[in-house]
Amino acid sequence: MNSHIVGWGKYLPAKVITNAELAQSAGIDAAWVKERVGIEERHVVEPKQASADMATRAAHAALELADISPSQLDLIIVATNTPDYLFPATACMVQDALGADHAAAFDLAAGCSAFAYALVTADRFIRTGAYRYILVIGVETVSRILDWHDRNCAYFGDGAGAVVLAASEQPGGLLSFELSSDGSGGDLLILPGGGSRYPPSQEVLERGMQYGRMDGRGVFRYGLRSMTRMGQVALAKARLTIDDIDLFIPHQTNLQLIQQVAQKLHVPDAKVFVNMARYANISSAALPVSLCDAIEQGRIKPGDRLLITTFGGGLTSAGLVWQWSQPLPLKPMPFVKRFWHALRDAQAAFRSRLFRLEHRVDMLTPVEEEEQERK
Repeated sequence: MNSHIVGWGKYLPAKVITNAELAQSAGIDAAWVKERVGIEERHVVEPKQASADMATRAAHAALELADISPSQLDLIIVATNTPDYLFPATACMVQDALGADHAAAFDLAAGCSAFAYALVTADRFIRTGAYRYILVIGVETVSRILDWHDRNCAYFGDGAGAVVLAASEQPGGLLSFELSSDGSGGDLLILPGGGSRYPPSQEVLERGMQYGRMDGRGVFRYGLRSMTRMGQVALAKARLTIDDIDLFIPHQTNLQLIQQVAQKLHVPDAKVFVNMARYANISSAALPVSLCDAIEQGRIKPGDRLLITTFGGGLTSAGLVWQWSQPLPLKPMPFVKRFWHALRDAQAAFRSRLFRLEHRVDMLTPVEEEEQERK
């Protein structure tokens, strides 16, 4: 049994901040960020938006394209480093919002590599026969952990992307993967405050530990080394060469880094996918959003082999070879079908709300043991 991507979707917040705007507030060199890093603008959430909201929007788009109801989902994995809360898991909030009442749900945190890790995890669940339909989401609200007066704020943005994986006997899907971690470099990219080591306090706020910190040079070096190696190992495991690859999708973090990795892997420029100019680094959401954009641009066709490399905080890295096998939609979904999808989603969401009400009623109803104690 293989897993195949049968639906995909993305969501980017409406608010956009350009380099020119950051030049005023954070003192960055707008031209340098565009020319050297490859970023022109980034999307940022509104005050009342959070990761679960964006994840749900991307999930709806992916499910609609896959023609799958939320109630058919067996599992939801949300790859994120910026959850709504430490607990409950953002995946559980998405499960409730979708009305996916039959799905298990959990979050996965692995820096910017989290979506690749989640994709591999979902693939393993399907290959064992445990599940048939899995929703994998990458979402980040990085803007909430940035110091907007520090120049590092120019490198990141917010967004979400999602894919639906389905079990099938059809050849293709995940051909190979390699995952790696190096905890000795964890301090190169870290959010010190807010966890059990440095819980929220006045001291944490005064020291600015609620903001993410990055050693740009150290991260660049690790990214170059790790993405090159992940690409080489993934190709070797799939028994392929770079000539067999139709599209290379690296982590969208730095244009110079992408170019150097592509050069070391001997990937022709025409096969390198880059979209970071519009989004900046959206961490776990970068890979699924890149997949959506590549499909929209006609860069991915049935039968194509994709080489994917990524890296992130932890430190973590991943390399995948994925063969695209699902035919792409050629026509917009008819109105009647869209209406039917909306009706099914509304029904599932209403059922979820009923379950929530039932939980509230249960909390107010004394259990038998309590009644006996009172007697």
